[in-house]
Amino acid sequence: MLCIDYTFTSALLFSLDYTVLDLTLSLKGKANFTPTAVPHDWRDVGRVSPEEELRLTFALKQQNVADLEDILMKVSDPDSPLYGKHMSLEEVSKVVRPSAVTQKEVGSWLQSHGIRDCYTVHTKDFLQCSMSAEQAERLLPGSRFHRYISENQSVLRSSAPYSVPDEVHSHLDFVGGVHRFPPKVQDITHSSSQSKRFEAGLHLGVTPSILRQRYNLSSSDVGGAHNNSQAVAQFLEQYYHPADLSEFMSLFGGSFQHHSVVERVVGTQGGGKAGLEASLDVEYIMSTGANISTWVFSNAGRHESQEPFLQWMLLLSNMSALPWVHTISYGDDEDSLSTAYMTRINTEFMKAGVRGISLLFASGDSGAGCRHMGKENAFRPSFPASSPYVSTVGGTSFKNPFKLSEEVTDYISGGGFSNVFKMPDYQASAVETYLRTAASALPPQSYYSPTGRAYPDISALSDNYWVVTNRIPIPWVSGTSASTPVVGGMLSLINDQRLLKDLPVLGFLNPRLYKLQGLGLFDVTDGCHLSCLDEKVQGKGFCAAPSWDPVTGWGTPNYPELLTLLLN
Repeated sequence: MLCIDYTFTSALLFSLDYTVLDLTLSLKGKANFTPTAVPHDWRDVGRVSPEEELRLTFALKQQNVADLEDILMKVSDPDSPLYGKHMSLEEVSKVVRPSAVTQKEVGSWLQSHGIRDCYTVHTKDFLQCSMSAEQAERLLPGSRFHRYISENQSVLRSSAPYSVPDEVHSHLDFVGGVHRFPPKVQDITHSSSQSKRFEAGLHLGVTPSILRQRYNLSSSDVGGAHNNSQAVAQFLEQYYHPADLSEFMSLFGGSFQHHSVVERVVGTQGGGKAGLEASLDVEYIMSTGANISTWVFSNAGRHESQEPFLQWMLLLSNMSALPWVHTISYGDDEDSLSTAYMTRINTEFMKAGVRGISLLFASGDSGAGCRHMGKENAFRPSFPASSPYVSTVGGTSFKNPFKLSEEVTDYISGGGFSNVFKMPDYQASAVETYLRTAASALPPQSYYSPTGRAYPDISALSDNYWVVTNRIPIPWVSGTSASTPVVGGMLSLINDQRLLKDLPVLGFLNPRLYKLQGLGLFDVTDGCHLSCLDEKVQGKGFCAAPSWDPVTGWGTPNYPELLTLLLN
């Protein structure tokens, strides 16, 4: 039965957009904030009225973040005596909750400006407050809120710098809803079936049965544990439709036991057209992780047109009972975000990981990416794919697109090295081996940071999927948005078997995944992904290689072998 949940403990909708506290102290003892440049496709239509309501998010400084990371690695390392000893939300809260001084200073500052309409989360590390534009401008001296429009989007932003008292800025990580403009909606790639030539007797695209054949799942590989569940998160007005899911399962789910209804929708499920992205995510996590209870975190509506990614993270931080596996087909260019913001989001990922939650992010569909910087170019990593605290999923293709053949690199598969986060210990040996053995084929080091967090970690097929959306079966849908829920569904099946044996769930997978050194996976060694189209690299980024590589990670799942290893 479909259940739509709108209520959460003391938390309302939180804004994604933010201003990071990259602070320089002025002679007046205040911390100054430099605004993000107004993108060229946004038009200023004038100052807002003083009565216009704003909703700002205040990220309070957390305590014991280093301790939280230490706990995460210990509960995720199979060689640690603490492996699998995950924490409750209340226990996590006790570790990271802001100090009483921080809560008092920020609260007093807000109340001194007449701002009292605020809501928090269980861990007390976020405040969302409603206020008038006049109050916001008094709270943040120098700010001047204008309305900006672009196509069908409208946002309230300050294009002017502002300041906060020095005694307050040391208690905040960022303030949301002031400067940064939301990114544009980008549809996942897909092409018409008319662009493909079919061959008689061969399959005409990836379906659940093709995935089960390739990754060796039998019809009996379905869920059965009552305490298991999985989830996908949707953003940017992306909705799934129950009728599409039902039709998809009737067309493609005949060979295995499955659910045809989402158990729970958290948030608001819109009534407009179904989104191709949302349809893809739901249909393939539920057909791969078959017969497992599935939730949809529907963050499709936006407050002032902001992507509600942070809102989703706050929901995770405020719900005591959650699905064990979450897959997210979301990303942004790492260089478009502040280090301070990404670092704080990493803490939110750690909070989820110590609770036993597996977070899987798509690696992106732009290969190594390309950032144009005057005469020089550089690769462009994606976040959260580049986070050290999530498992990132790349993409592959069949070497023969119409046959169950070996897999090669999908040229769009995102991958590379973070320019912000250092390489975590769990992957250092694998990545250093790749850099050494593939040295002659590597791009110039000016394009990437070889000491950064390398991704992806694992892959699956990401090319030529069938999806039902708005009651129409659509072929040739491609992207790591497809591979991510497929891997997520298989991890849910493994969790299911672990739960049936009274074992803890997998939680943060990477420390264990890298210790397997490719066991239980099909190694992908052929193909390169795209990058900058210039004289030095000529559109080629990194290439697949034996063992781990920054295009396909460790490879794609051989389910029965991976299950055996992860049940051990």
